[in-house]
Amino acid sequence: MSPAVSVLQEAQQYGSESRCEAALERARWPEGFRCPCCGTSAHCVLRGANRKMFQCNACRHQTSLIAGTIFQGTKLGLTIWFLAIYLISQAKTGLSALALKRHLGVSYPTAWLIHHKLMHAMAAREERSVLSGQVQVDDAYLGGERSGGKAGRGSENKVPFVAAVSLSDEGHPLRVKLSPVPGFTLKAIAVWASTNLAVGSTVCSDGLACFSAVTEAGCVHQPTVVAGRKPKELPEFQWVNTVLGNLKTSLTGSYHAFAFRKYAARYLAAFAYRFNRRFDLRTLHERLLLAAARCGAQPEGTIRMAEVHC
Repeated sequence: MSPAVSVLQEAQQYGSESRCEAALERARWPEGFRCPCCGTSAHCVLRGANRKMFQCNACRHQTSLIAGTIFQGTKLGLTIWFLAIYLISQAKTGLSALALKRHLGVSYPTAWLIHHKLMHAMAAREERSVLSGQVQVDDAYLGGERSGGKAGRGSENKVPFVAAVSLSDEGHPLRVKLSPVPGFTLKAIAVWASTNLAVGSTVCSDGLACFSAVTEAGCVHQPTVVAGRKPKELPEFQWVNTVLGNLKTSLTGSYHAFAFRKYAARYLAAFAYRFNRRFDLRTLHERLLLAAARCGAQPEGTIRMAEVHC
């Protein structure tokens, strides 16, 4: 496991606007500028604007350094964004928008938007990965019962999601996927498995009937009947239970509340993003910068749009 980057090291590396601009330019175009319209590399740089502006020599299309990135439209300096990337990526148990507001010296709505845009970038990266080999799965819920509402799994404030952990040959956790689903039905699990599991994976579940649908995605299903046993009595599901315990600690320790049904996917993806890159803390903030630079522009209206999965 590589050591984390200290705040002092972060300030030395990205403590000025020019250094942040150079880092963002490398993240967007590692092999040099390419026109987003025609793909030509020949260009000139226009001076005088607030942001660095590139003009293609072939088609004359102009694009700013932040256009087409998660930073598009921002009035904040890149140094603030880079500090936010560092803080969010290095926070082991997550970081609330309120805490981010205090660190960055911005308003709460601004901190909230920065937080959700970066979590969107994390979620976009996590969507590309699939689990393979030996995989432990379990059903879980976000949220709790509301006063006067339905109890148990029927609660209006509970969001169902599938927790899955892939294991190495030695039985150690490799990657985790935390995916909201419409419900624990055969159809929902079949769709989830086709998207998140590689063909030929061996899926170990607690015997919940819906998980048998993973066979429709070309996976092998190995159910284990729990029969009321406690998690500590189930070594077969040690790691998925450990991940769910860590997730609960992270959410309750960092956030007072959030709209589960609207934003559950982002918070779960942010946890999974950090977990899956836990052995490379030194480059974690650089990888999040890369994700932010390449996931496309996300206007505030899009970010606030509900992500209801039920």
